[in-house]
Amino acid sequence: MKMKTPSRIGVISDTHNLVRPEALAHLAGCEAIIHAGDICGQPVLDALARIAPVNAVRGNNDTGDWAASLRTHEIVTVQQTKILVVHDIADIKSDPREDGIGVVITGHSHKPLIDTRDGVLYLNPGSAGPRRFRLPVTAAILLIDGAHAEASLHRLIE
Repeated sequence: MKMKTPSRIGVISDTHNLVRPEALAHLAGCEAIIHAGDICGQPVLDALARIAPVNAVRGNNDTGDWAASLRTHEIVTVQQTKILVVHDIADIKSDPREDGIGVVITGHSHKPLIDTRDGVLYLNPGSAGPRRFRLPVTAAILLIDGAHAEASLHRLIE
């Protein structure tokens, strides 16, 4: 019997209308991409969609007709793992555990973070867009194997 291999999900946020070649290279080979908001233009989503199907949420800088169809909260299920995607962690109003969420993906702060709280994996891939302050330019990979998820951060530029 063939075992299912882990799903490789690319996670990116806060691109602010910049699609770096390093980000595209990092996401190559992913079976799906999650963008946690502050996309700032449809061409960003189009570029990502050439790599893999994209799930995206609207960030505070995503305005205009192109962003009207984006939701502020999205739940994505990969294998047996429910993923809550929201731009700003402050917009989460309930306990993710009670909703059966295994992973919470956020953006907004531009600060990369991987943390586990009460059995829920919290991932902020940081910002893949223009450098802000002294924060690194990063994206992430989420590996999901059944109900188990693990994340890794990748610095896109030095």
